[in-house]
Amino acid sequence: MGEIKVPELAESITEGTISEWLKKVGDKIERGEYIAELETDKVNVEITAEESGVITEFLKEPGDTVHVGEVIARLDESGEGGGESTSSAPEAKEEATQEKAPEAEAPKESTTAVATKEVPKEEAKSTSRTIASPAARKLARERGIKLDDVKTTDPMGRVRKHDIESHENKPAAKQQSASQPQKQVQPQDPQKPEERIKMTRRRQTIANRLVEVQQTAAMLTTFNEIDMTAVMALRKRRKDNFFEQHDVRLGFMSFFTKAVVAALRKFPLLNAEIQGNELVLKKYYDIGVAVSTDDGLVVPVVRDADRKTFSDIEGDILDKAKKARDNKLTLKDLQGGTFTITNGGVFGSLLSTPILNGPQVGILGMHKIQLRPVAIDEERSENRPMMYIALSYDHRIVDGKEAVSFLATIKDLLEDPETLLLEG
Repeated sequence: MGEIKVPELAESITEGTISEWLKKVGDKIERGEYIAELETDKVNVEITAEESGVITEFLKEPGDTVHVGEVIARLDESGEGGGESTSSAPEAKEEATQEKAPEAEAPKESTTAVATKEVPKEEAKSTSRTIASPAARKLARERGIKLDDVKTTDPMGRVRKHDIESHENKPAAKQQSASQPQKQVQPQDPQKPEERIKMTRRRQTIANRLVEVQQTAAMLTTFNEIDMTAVMALRKRRKDNFFEQHDVRLGFMSFFTKAVVAALRKFPLLNAEIQGNELVLKKYYDIGVAVSTDDGLVVPVVRDADRKTFSDIEGDILDKAKKARDNKLTLKDLQGGTFTITNGGVFGSLLSTPILNGPQVGILGMHKIQLRPVAIDEERSENRPMMYIALSYDHRIVDGKEAVSFLATIKDLLEDPETLLLEG
């Protein structure tokens, strides 16, 4: 009998959550074939089978936390298995783990992943362990419900998830036995419906990291604004030829990335981090670009941005944004950034104070381009496409003068973008 274990993931990742089983009990799989998807703090990874065979048992269900090296499924390497199973992964696991509690006879058309022993219903009822699906047991633990108190409509007497939910919706008095103290249950107002959704592992990690940064860094934000007239005019003139030559569109992110690299060269403390009582000044420019996904914000990294052309940067950002939305980012895509750019303007944000992406000490926030009246001289005003930019920085090592000068450099470069094109 073979085993499928959680593989080594990365030095900083020791556990994950089973997101989805890609196979069923009874399926025949080949060596190297994907069997499950694992959600970690940073990326989703697919677990593969190290040997060929037939899946006989799932030891974990979607939502369970598993650790590196832990056995999560069993495999019959002889290839015989227990026949095809039409049950889902959680239900298959339920069948495989019922040796602790005798089962009533199953209908003839149903097949199980492992051999089971037929026991009269009377004997099954006398067991001290109520037969229940893993999902039902998990929900009962979360809601503080005793499985013995739950009535089920299953002909085999098995408690399922919907039985727990139905039991919970009954009046509190009927849920308590006469010998138990009454619990005070706050009834839900039908006029004010609520829904509880468990946070994904990644969302929890993002939340924890954001709170940690605010508690450990002396974060401050300074602002400026950019007249985007010149960038927009240059982009309009060159975008068609740019696309024909490079097969990628010329966007604003390449301009901002180039400007950030030039400004970081002038103000190297913004391309640093604190390690103990030392400052680590980084002589390379790996720029993180924040990308929004359904599971939260992720920050893939554009490596060696100082050596890349405009087309290289645009292509890199496009590729990583697609991978982020498809949950295909690797740990390498996310690790080691030295500075971050985030663009809230794509969602219509006019102004914000971005939170640092620790251990980095600087993050630049872009915002919506909006026509506003701007004074040209003492007598004239014009409507110009203006963008507010914000720099959040760690005041422990970056002084206000450097931060303000950094933003002023960004502004000057983008209001005269020809110099950036000549360099890139």
